[in-house]
Amino acid sequence: MKIVALAGGVGGAKLTYGLAQILKPGDLTVIVNTGDDFEHYGLKICPDLDTVCYSLAELADPLTGWGRAGDTYKSLNEAIKLGGPDWFKIGDKDLGTHLERTRRLKEGQKLSEITRDFCHIWGIKSQVIPMTDDIVSTILITTEIGELSFQEYFVNQKCQPTIKSIKYSGAENAKPVTGIIEAMEKANLVVICPSNPWVSIDPILNVQGIKKAISEKKVVAVSPIIQGKALKGPAAKMFLELGIEPSAEAVADHYYGLIRGFVFDQLDLNLKNKIDQKGIISFVTDTIMRDRSEKVRLAEMILNISEKI
Repeated sequence: MKIVALAGGVGGAKLTYGLAQILKPGDLTVIVNTGDDFEHYGLKICPDLDTVCYSLAELADPLTGWGRAGDTYKSLNEAIKLGGPDWFKIGDKDLGTHLERTRRLKEGQKLSEITRDFCHIWGIKSQVIPMTDDIVSTILITTEIGELSFQEYFVNQKCQPTIKSIKYSGAENAKPVTGIIEAMEKANLVVICPSNPWVSIDPILNVQGIKKAISEKKVVAVSPIIQGKALKGPAAKMFLELGIEPSAEAVADHYYGLIRGFVFDQLDLNLKNKIDQKGIISFVTDTIMRDRSEKVRLAEMILNISEKI
């Protein structure tokens, strides 16, 4: 069974790991959000891409879900002593990734090519593809500060500013990486991971041709909202500030017209009838992925329910 997963952040990384454990090598293609990418200390940083890759390679910090396990921060601490910015943490092992990526990009290599090489070196059997080789930036328009890039909002401002709207700068001209549309055409199922709909999934859907390709497939989404809250990140806060009550139902509405199946947590069982009435086939389970076995269990359930759609 061939699956395409749309992912960003820790929730997306966890589910793609579970899918990778139960699918044959090469049967999983992960399209990763790059709207969060930015430059820091002169280096190209790809937070979502690295989080997904580190997770699939079993290199991720098990406590945070991002960064490298057992990393240290000697280089960063020395830079901070010399007056460098301290708001974004780059570990010493993680630094190696950013240094080599930046070097290759300056040589003219594409991000997708570099990512493919890194995955091979890390022993990742699934295909991991950045959504585009073009520059797309998720910009949050806030009440207090005005426009902020996502990492500036998320890390430096700690998600405190009030969001008025969101735009995906450059998406209107961005083209999907070669291989994405082909993977969609061959896929038996597209999975929208439990990632932030606004800043992890929507940037992918705004790249030319991707949403159209997905609309022709069987699509299942997993809610990142449980009882009105996000396990990680500002998804619930974003829904609320954009005038939408955060809930699993709100996530289903966000993807309405694109998805045929929807998986949400058993703690929100009371919403099942409302979601079913939208013409979406809903499935209730424990969606919290605390460890390897729970990542695999949720992935197995998604494969099973896809047969019922």
